Amino acid sequence: MRGETGTREDAVGYAEYEVTIYMANSDLFDFGAEQRDAAGGAASREPLAARMRPRTLDDIVGQGHLLGPGRLLRRAIEADRLGSIILYGPPGSGKTTIAEVVATTTHAVFVRLNAVTSGVADIRQVVSEARDRWKLHGQRTILFIDEIHRFNKAQQDALLPHVESGTVTLIGATTENPFFDVNPPLVSRSRIFKLEPLTTDDIRGLVLRALADAQRGLGALPVEVAPEALDHIASFANGDARTALNAIEVAALSTPPGTDGKIRVTLAVAEDSIQRRALRYDAGGDMHYDVVSAFIKSMRGSDPDAALHYLARMIESGEDPRFIARRLMIHASEDVGMADSRALLVATSALTAVEKVGLPEAGIILAHATIYIAAAPKSNSVVKAIGAALEDVRQMPVSGVPLHLRDASYRGASQLGHGTGYKYPHDYPGSWVKQQYMPDELRGREYYTPGSNPVEERVRQRLDGMKSRGDA
Repeated sequence: MRGETGTREDAVGYAEYEVTIYMANSDLFDFGAEQRDAAGGAASREPLAARMRPRTLDDIVGQGHLLGPGRLLRRAIEADRLGSIILYGPPGSGKTTIAEVVATTTHAVFVRLNAVTSGVADIRQVVSEARDRWKLHGQRTILFIDEIHRFNKAQQDALLPHVESGTVTLIGATTENPFFDVNPPLVSRSRIFKLEPLTTDDIRGLVLRALADAQRGLGALPVEVAPEALDHIASFANGDARTALNAIEVAALSTPPGTDGKIRVTLAVAEDSIQRRALRYDAGGDMHYDVVSAFIKSMRGSDPDAALHYLARMIESGEDPRFIARRLMIHASEDVGMADSRALLVATSALTAVEKVGLPEAGIILAHATIYIAAAPKSNSVVKAIGAALEDVRQMPVSGVPLHLRDASYRGASQLGHGTGYKYPHDYPGSWVKQQYMPDELRGREYYTPGSNPVEERVRQRLDGMKSRGDA
């Protein structure tokens, strides 16, 4: 908007500009409305993702480990004998969908609460009605709480006794690990079911189903989707069915038909619809491993700029931020190691923060850890040390533990000579005393060789000083 010094002509011009834009948008919206009406009338005003929500267990895509034939969750739902459960999984994996199927199949009364908008008073009302319902009609109440991790301790404590007594049967849904974000007593009284992200094939199948369904989907529209456009949406939805269906809906309803009346969704349209450009990166292909390899090697080579480039490619391509954080943890020990032990703390904290925050802000946390680790001094002494130790364990016969180091905490251990002659280091100057720790076969073997950096140089001096001492 123009400042206060603008003239009247400026203001008029700006007002006309606003009208022009509004009219242009109105045309676009009118076109979209026409498309929606052609796709299914008034009912189609509901988003495609809502219209295509599965109505039966057989309609649900993915989660075969929970809902496949004979699986526990499926059996419980089909028998209408569902106990309190918590559904845990990423967005778009089907948590609400499963709850919706329960709602349509159960003989119990199904009540919904959202943890963001509901409080203790709402819980008490639901519980009171559930208690009356059971007394008067013998009818159970199933309480579905979306985003249950957002309930504070007081709210969860208010719910707990009624779940415990069976007054309500709880179905909680959360994207956060319930073992961390839901009160342990409530978790212990519920069965945890972990939902996995939908695969690319699952997403592709859902989009094709929506395109073919003339009643609930886009089947009444003459939509043609290029194979590469479908692949892009399926890949970049990152396991989220809602994201994919929203993208194909936007693409179909915003694309004018050609002269032949066909609505053609190209790769360019798909990229715009899902708000992400196609990158040469396949989470399961060679490019994935090449980018990850380049990311690690750039940090190992102390090039934070290159490391940030590959980090950005992974983030933009939909890589799981937890995977990136785990790679940072490994690199912190593998290539920084003893040269700066704080690197492992930074990487571990990054993983914890990423699990709490999520994208897009998690990208900042990953960048923080990447820069720190890339700029840190490097040492692979830890890798070499454990490698040499493992090699000896695998290749050399070792008789056992020296007698003086064996467990002497039980009655009769001294009769076996266990612990006899052990020297407690804290009884000696500097909390160190010379004694044998290695098995006899490996006596004198050295695995750890300090690297050539200031931190390990100090470690080297300390170890050399102790080795040179002659006290027995």
